[in-house]
Amino acid sequence: MIKKITGFIICLIFFAGMFESVHAQSAKTFCNPVDIRYMFQPDGKYRSAADPAMVFYKNKYWLFVSKNDGYYVSDDLVKWKYIKGQGYPTEIFAPAVVVIHDKLYLTTGGGEGAGTFTTDNPASGIWTRVSNPDRGLADPATFLDDDGKLYLYDDCSDKNPIRVTQLDTTTFHSVSPVVDLFKGNPAMHGWEVPGDSSELKNNAPWVEGSWMNKINGKYYLQYAAPGTQYKTYGDGVYVSDKPEGPFTYAPYSPFSFKPTGFVTGTGHSSTFKDRSNNYWHVSTLSISVRHMFERRVGLFPTGVLDDGQLVCNTYLGDYPQYAEMKGENGWKNNLTGWMLLSYDKPAKASSVLGKNDKQNFEVSNAFDENIRTWWSAKSGKSGEWLEVDLQKQCRINAIQVNFADEDDTMQNGFIKDGYGYYVLTSSDGKTWTKIIDHRKDFRDAPHNYTQLNKPVTARYVKIINTYTPAGGKFSLYGFRIFGKAPGKNPEVVKNVVAKLNPKDKREVTVSWKPVSDADFYIIRYGIAPGKLWSNYQVYKTTSYTIRSLNIGMPYYFTVDAVNGHGITKGQNLIRLR
Repeated sequence: MIKKITGFIICLIFFAGMFESVHAQSAKTFCNPVDIRYMFQPDGKYRSAADPAMVFYKNKYWLFVSKNDGYYVSDDLVKWKYIKGQGYPTEIFAPAVVVIHDKLYLTTGGGEGAGTFTTDNPASGIWTRVSNPDRGLADPATFLDDDGKLYLYDDCSDKNPIRVTQLDTTTFHSVSPVVDLFKGNPAMHGWEVPGDSSELKNNAPWVEGSWMNKINGKYYLQYAAPGTQYKTYGDGVYVSDKPEGPFTYAPYSPFSFKPTGFVTGTGHSSTFKDRSNNYWHVSTLSISVRHMFERRVGLFPTGVLDDGQLVCNTYLGDYPQYAEMKGENGWKNNLTGWMLLSYDKPAKASSVLGKNDKQNFEVSNAFDENIRTWWSAKSGKSGEWLEVDLQKQCRINAIQVNFADEDDTMQNGFIKDGYGYYVLTSSDGKTWTKIIDHRKDFRDAPHNYTQLNKPVTARYVKIINTYTPAGGKFSLYGFRIFGKAPGKNPEVVKNVVAKLNPKDKREVTVSWKPVSDADFYIIRYGIAPGKLWSNYQVYKTTSYTIRSLNIGMPYYFTVDAVNGHGITKGQNLIRLR
């Protein structure tokens, strides 16, 4: 009788897992970085799109970014179409966009031809000038209040404050004095200290990239710091009862923060509502290897807690997520549950490019969860390949291929064709089945994410090159396989300890007892129990120093364990201060 009951329970668990997989597979998902074309920049051989401004207009999503000669449109936040802009300076930094009287208005910052432009048909790409700016602008953000008044927030500086002025809605010229609002305060806000780990304590932060939302009668003025090239690039927020202030610093800042993982940085962003009235935060992500402005775009679910705290959910924010959140609180857990199966797994390749004075190009770089390193073959010839052993028969739901463009000859603009490749899976490394075929479409998709029509089971996964564009070598930042490994979730992390640095109260070192079946850990923390929305992903160590705290606030910490089967949330909550 006991055996029959046990067997019945196992069947229930199996079918529940299959139901979860089928449900997730039928829904639209995406994976950061957002898979748009990304333009090669004129000042070096690197791609970039950054400083995103997103609006929902005429039942579509319109994405404007820096220096891409145009913008992007999507019906579903998954597939994006590029539109070349005309009639405005298309190679400007940080365009601002706002909807007024059923028209789009785009305001550009400094540079030749700067000003405000409008269209009621953005699909045409054609814009007409409204006015010239009446002063110099940097990182402008335009906000239309409920009462019809229009405001401009701007500045981008390591010295000057974010500022605000009211604009005329017809001329876009100032109709009120410019008011200084706030500067960076790294002495009190650890996350504003420059550096990949907030370690450059003698450097001033750049405070930039403002954006305004009015939510439940409160004005949330978002801003970015400490600099776009750092992994710690994030967004803080000041809150007020009025659009021109005075503003009060939100002590839970940064509310948008992703300093670790495959791709990092969630600063200089915009917060918008989708067609279901859910909030999203679209952010700048950092690579910053070939150039400090080598950047990408990320999309994260966002919400507001009952007490007014603004939260951008970056937990495992470069794993597959749903493109349409379900329910009022869907933003709190938008992940599909598909785990990364390829991290730090054994791999081999057809060839490996020799190292240069800056880095090597070894095979393991494609599986180290670090977009700042990459594997490269010796050539871009058809037949170059990369293969990973997942070490177990795993269920595979999705694959993300992140191309590194090694030795591309592009100097400026967009690649005219795209990548050609296909992906195979195998259970024994001998007999192979094709699951993805992009040999003929040649789409320029540098972060090509494929959600499989139905899951497959395999141990080995291989990608084979058939065409690399722009004379480049076949090279990958990451070959990321998502799904579910057999087995069970890791054990609970125990013995968590948090020690404040007595000489610098912006710093804390968190340590814990290792878990044998964990692939890595996630430190979650926040200023109150139940609000642990900030996080660090920690690999190959059980001790980590965080330098992003705000002085004077209590903090609570816990540590989650993660493997290819799932996540075990921390149960040991530690209070600091």
